[in-house]
Amino acid sequence: MAPTLGSALQALSVVQWMLTFLFLGPGSVLALLLLLRTRLWIVPVTYAGWWLWDWHGPERGPRHWDWLRNWRIWDHFCDYFPITVIRECPLPPGRSYILPAHPHGISCIGVFGAFVTGGCGAWGDPKPLGGPCPGLRPNLAALEGLFRLPLYREYAMAAGLCPVSQRCLDSVLARPSQALLIMVGGAAEALEGTPGRHRVTLRRRRGFVRLALRHGAPLVPVYVFGEQDAFRTPVLAERSLLRHLQRGLKRILGFAPCLFWGRGGLPVLPFRVPLTVVVGTPLEVPRVPRPSPELVAHYHGLYVQRLQELFERHKVACGVSPETPLIIA
Repeated sequence: MAPTLGSALQALSVVQWMLTFLFLGPGSVLALLLLLRTRLWIVPVTYAGWWLWDWHGPERGPRHWDWLRNWRIWDHFCDYFPITVIRECPLPPGRSYILPAHPHGISCIGVFGAFVTGGCGAWGDPKPLGGPCPGLRPNLAALEGLFRLPLYREYAMAAGLCPVSQRCLDSVLARPSQALLIMVGGAAEALEGTPGRHRVTLRRRRGFVRLALRHGAPLVPVYVFGEQDAFRTPVLAERSLLRHLQRGLKRILGFAPCLFWGRGGLPVLPFRVPLTVVVGTPLEVPRVPRPSPELVAHYHGLYVQRLQELFERHKVACGVSPETPLIIA
């Protein structure tokens, strides 16, 4: 009975997170509009005043609320897959780091579970690994538009998310002991995700290297084995109408609606596959306020090499065939 109950709690914890990820934004807008028609109209009006006054608040970075990040539910969330963390070396506090993470997948499950929640010991050291970056404050950069949604933005900032804007990223890196996670592949990588195939969108993504050089922040590659297997997506022809529609919406909205499903054909319950989050060794970079394109290209090449080496070192232990390459697109 206990294992059955435990499995149910784990599944429910994942479903609530997916529902939050997909529907909290539009649901919050609808709830506030409905409250305007009741005796509680003062609540949405007051919040609207705060929302407008604090319009640029997210640009200053997350508002970490450790109580939210240490909910017991996150233990069940991480145990569902389960999510485990491998650290190749410690990241000493006192300075800030940029952690480019790959692959994006549908919903960045591995990175969220390992860094944003306390389920893997990122907070309070409840597990032997002590989390992926003990002594550092994790910050996960996300799409700017999410931080315009009422209530959703408060939840996101409390969890440690921040807009992926230059002003915000500069603000985070100006503080000591920060771990700034950037999903480099973004929406483009989410569209190309295929189970069993390890492909990252990185060749033309150099903004994170430029950011690292301006702040002198080490680049620490992060790779999540199993992320692409958590959901299934249909294989669409490159010239199909649906693929053109997805890419058009990505250019307009900054993200693309993906078709995906998990256990039982449900989009809110990913497959129960082990997710291994590997945190690599830092690539030291000099501090150059105005890095040249040549310097950016040089360190970008070094980073790509460092990521490929990390993938090769760990792929067999993480259940990937020795012949499987890491495709850099």
